[in-house]
Amino acid sequence: MAAHQEKKFAQERKHKNIQNDTKASQGQWGRAWEVDWFSLASILFLLMFAPLIVYYFIMSCDQYQCSLTDPLLDLLTGNKHLSDIWNKTPMLTYRAAGIYSLWVTFQVVLYVFIPDFCHKFLPGYVGGVQEGAVTPAGVVNKYQINGLQAWIITHVLWFANASFFHFFSPTIIFDNWIPLLWCANILGYAVSTFAMIKGYFFPTNAKDCKFTGNFFYDYMMGIEFNPRIGKWFDFKLFFNGRPGIVAWTLINLSFAAKQQELYAEVTNSMILVNVLQGLYVLDFFWNEAWYLKTIDICHDHFGWYLGWGDCVWLPYLYTLQGLYLVYHPVQLCTAHAIGILMLGLLGYYIFRMTNHQKDLFRRTNGNCRIWGKKPEYIECSYVSVDGTKYYSKLMTSGFWGWARHFNYTGDLMGSLAYCLACGFEHILPYFYIVYMTILLTHRCIRDEHRCCSKYGKDWKRYTAAVPYRLLPRIF
Repeated sequence: MAAHQEKKFAQERKHKNIQNDTKASQGQWGRAWEVDWFSLASILFLLMFAPLIVYYFIMSCDQYQCSLTDPLLDLLTGNKHLSDIWNKTPMLTYRAAGIYSLWVTFQVVLYVFIPDFCHKFLPGYVGGVQEGAVTPAGVVNKYQINGLQAWIITHVLWFANASFFHFFSPTIIFDNWIPLLWCANILGYAVSTFAMIKGYFFPTNAKDCKFTGNFFYDYMMGIEFNPRIGKWFDFKLFFNGRPGIVAWTLINLSFAAKQQELYAEVTNSMILVNVLQGLYVLDFFWNEAWYLKTIDICHDHFGWYLGWGDCVWLPYLYTLQGLYLVYHPVQLCTAHAIGILMLGLLGYYIFRMTNHQKDLFRRTNGNCRIWGKKPEYIECSYVSVDGTKYYSKLMTSGFWGWARHFNYTGDLMGSLAYCLACGFEHILPYFYIVYMTILLTHRCIRDEHRCCSKYGKDWKRYTAAVPYRLLPRIF
């Protein structure tokens, strides 16, 4: 009887801790209420130059064999004018518009109208209807987790067409790459603008909206926390995962098909990029339910940053390695190829196992074993927005004892492996590791600023116990 009561008390405490973490996060996370001058300047810079950066990278491959310096040299020396480069750029076509419209419509159908069945026969996979975190307004949204299913259906149809039906060429994405860029921009700006209008006039939940009074900041960072149409179409979940990430592996396959068409072979570097990035995409969809607990879903509002970013930035800049290898095929020596594969797999292992340790620790409230022994942790207290004091635990063992964001370290190792597969002739394919380093370092700082505000002196105890952010003994 006593054991039963103790178990019941532990379950109630666990449930209460989860609720408490949510309440506290409501006051700690999310975008700003007021905008300082630095934030506004950053927002204006991104709004003006992010689309130009994407265009510059893609144009460099199309017109300058992936050289990032030659276009600038041509312009500075007067060999070419901007109009010369623009006039050689393929424009929007009806074919590209049709392809893109069909693609997005197909992904909407898979997302909204086909309930998940993968969780019924794949052991360990969590799919179907799942609950998200409590929003600042106290709403618990339900999500249809079926991204893995959508990915499988899409790729089965892709390979069926390539092998049997031949309705279109597997190189169709590469052949229409720049016209599709204009389609992606149109959708990115359209959905971002619609989300802002919706936030003003017909929000899903008015209490989950934030207005700064600054048009540019609100447009960039979003007004609504969870804009939705109907019961299931959630803007954040759809655009974060579909259509961009489902397309990621298809884009790489199209690049591989183009390499085969041009050179009568697919190089081992292209295979490495397809395999390692494909593993990352599959991991994302396998853990889509876990993704509901991440910053993007739990704390970010939906604006241009996510809407345009997921439609344009992600599919066009995350796939630069495959695009580069179409123009510069690289055949790696066996030792080099094996080394890159091992680096990518080790990075993935660290990324996945670090996240698994944290998830296990949270689910069991510390009553688990990490690396064969009971985890070490620091008891922390914090005060929620209603003035109530609560308690939490911060793990200091396992990978989380090595660095405070060691999952990001694994992510960066995988990112570096993608780039190394392209050799060292050009800097363009290395944009990804530079960008990911900046992005994840910024996330480290952002997360730790929140935690410092939340835990106060207890956070200092934690950072003393785990002094490094990403790289043990370095940073």
